[in-house]
Amino acid sequence: MNDNEEQRRGPTPESADGTYIGGQLARALRTAATHEDADTRRRAELRLGRWRQVLHGLRDGSLRIGSRTPVAEFPAWVTPEVVRGGFATGAASAGGPLLPHEVELARRVGVPADRRALFEYHLSDAGLAELTTMLDSGHYEVTVPEEAALLAVAWSARAGEQAAALELLEVIAPFADRLRFAPRPTSAPAPDPSTAYRRTVGEARAEVARRPPKRAIEAMREALAVWNPFTDELLTLWLDVTDVDTGHVLTRSPDPGWRLRGRELLDRYEVLAAEHRLCGKHRDPKQNQSILRTALADVLAGRPLDARRLGLVRHTIVSMVGRRGIPGSAEHTRLRERQADDAKRPMHHELARVVVRRLGDLPQDAGTTDTGALLGPVTTAEQEATGVPAHAEIPVAIRQLVERALSAPIGTLIERGIVPSAEVLAELVPQLVASTTAQAYPEASLRALMSAHHRAFGNRRSLLLVNLQHQVRAEELPWVAAVSGRREHGVEAREQARTVLTRLGELALTGFPATILPNPMIAQLSALTAGAGVRVPWVEELAADIFMGRFSRKFLGAAVLAGEVLEGSLYERYFDIDYAAMAEWVNGDPDWRAYSDASLARFGEMCRSRGGVGTGWSVASNGVVLEHAQILTTHNLAALAGPVRVEPNWADLARRSFTAVCRLTARTQGNPRPLGMVKDAAYAWRQMVFHLSLCGEAERAAVESWLDDETARYPDHVGRRLAPAVFGLRAVATGARFNARGTLDDGAGRRLVGWTTSRHWLLESR
Repeated sequence: MNDNEEQRRGPTPESADGTYIGGQLARALRTAATHEDADTRRRAELRLGRWRQVLHGLRDGSLRIGSRTPVAEFPAWVTPEVVRGGFATGAASAGGPLLPHEVELARRVGVPADRRALFEYHLSDAGLAELTTMLDSGHYEVTVPEEAALLAVAWSARAGEQAAALELLEVIAPFADRLRFAPRPTSAPAPDPSTAYRRTVGEARAEVARRPPKRAIEAMREALAVWNPFTDELLTLWLDVTDVDTGHVLTRSPDPGWRLRGRELLDRYEVLAAEHRLCGKHRDPKQNQSILRTALADVLAGRPLDARRLGLVRHTIVSMVGRRGIPGSAEHTRLRERQADDAKRPMHHELARVVVRRLGDLPQDAGTTDTGALLGPVTTAEQEATGVPAHAEIPVAIRQLVERALSAPIGTLIERGIVPSAEVLAELVPQLVASTTAQAYPEASLRALMSAHHRAFGNRRSLLLVNLQHQVRAEELPWVAAVSGRREHGVEAREQARTVLTRLGELALTGFPATILPNPMIAQLSALTAGAGVRVPWVEELAADIFMGRFSRKFLGAAVLAGEVLEGSLYERYFDIDYAAMAEWVNGDPDWRAYSDASLARFGEMCRSRGGVGTGWSVASNGVVLEHAQILTTHNLAALAGPVRVEPNWADLARRSFTAVCRLTARTQGNPRPLGMVKDAAYAWRQMVFHLSLCGEAERAAVESWLDDETARYPDHVGRRLAPAVFGLRAVATGARFNARGTLDDGAGRRLVGWTTSRHWLLESR
């Protein structure tokens, strides 16, 4: 199989009801039917139901895959339920059965338990008063954008903007019977906007509580505590009638005392076997205990052991004594004492119960500023309450779950490893960006509302879109539009947005220098640049399996911006880019939104010609074109170094990026599907070249000389695979140029890119 055969065709509008959805259905069904964990099975059942909704909607025409309004009955502002691949299920995220807080509200105020009745209650004097109280106290939570709508109505009504409130109600009222437009009440206001957390205390508590007993470990404990002592007694009995020096068994006729002890052992075995069912090793006829026990039963029943059975018993006794010593000897005693201590150690699920009790004493709907007190050894009081031995340490697996509830500055979370990837960082960024973008609203309660809304909107999942359509933007939502007149664009708000923008760019770049910015992160950076009054052409990562062959104008804008940062640099020479010529296409126009169709077409053609692909369609050829677009634009690195003005230690970022290249290259060895590693290694290499290009000459030379030392830390095949790339980089740094094939003329050096329509040279271990 060649490389491009490995590229599985992903979801496209044309094949939406084909293999992709079929594969997702099959995977969910298999997990729901066979997984050993009950919670995992339940989650798989939910996924299965959602994918069935997708398939049904496609077949009856109620879903339009690739559209900004994929559900025929909902306008674009309704948040759709979206599953993997960007498919809408046909349901709304704010729909479904009433939630517990809605049921409780209906009971408390005496209205029918349906959404229309609750909607009408919120518009009554009493309901508006409750909403106003929430606005002033901040004791509410917005988990999907729609839950901010009635708060916006209440705020507008109180602010004397009845027309805006009525206009908003006119838009949302037709959906009041299906969608929830009111927030969820909470016991505390929103968290400190300067901090973030991955999980609320309640979510972390639920994850810890789901730690089930491990059957294999429980069986091991049973073996150590029950069956090992029993086997020792059985061996001791046989040693009484065995010559240890010669290994001869039954050297004398067993006396009545021996027989009585043997009968007691066999009787006790029946009791133990009935009570302790986890460990099945004692039932295996080939195991030592079973051999001795069945032989004992035959002797006590008067059935003589033939020569073969005697030889088997002799071998068993000799091997057991040789391996562990005679029961009661110093060697054997030390072993059994150590095993007994291991058996007494509390299990992870027992320690999880202790941590669950600790977490239960904290507010459940936010993070916690101190996880240290939650992760200390078991106390004497906890031993009395739970039976778990005092001083037992909380294991790492449980500690990691609790640490996710730590509320701290994002930089702290990255340093402590609680944020392990750029994707996880992107999940947390809305918590930070929300308060910054909301600063444009001068009134405190409205500022808090828009901050809560931004956090919810940041979790809105992207749809699969075609024909250069863009995802729904926050300003398109009717409740945001209703209060937009109160938004100010003062200098102070812009400066705060710029400060956060720069800080966030530094966090993303220094935290994960070898990783391209994920699309959710780009959306948040875009929101910040809008608030800061900075015009930046942020570009998203496009999917090769749905790429339609065209780029939007911001891609050309990003390439022109890259030229302003990198013209004459190592990056420009390494990737053989003429940024000056690209700048001439647009005649120095600073507004990429005004670029001509002709210049945009030239950009697309340049990406295709640089990749050497024709006009035919394939995932692999699309990937080649998109990678060259990323090369030309630097995929937002130039934006961070230019208008965002991040100033990290570029040499350090280059080193860390190359370390990632080595680590990813190492994973190609013996990997049946290595292309993911190859592409990620090439992306990390591109990041490294960019970082090197912003280093001073001395710093760059030091990094280049260090590359060999770093590859030496990895298996030999890593250095062999990367040798052409390292040689090529050094050659270009000293004035050489790659030819049209991306190689040096002497063939010793090669340009490293990820996508290819043939077998990748990095997979050849030279």
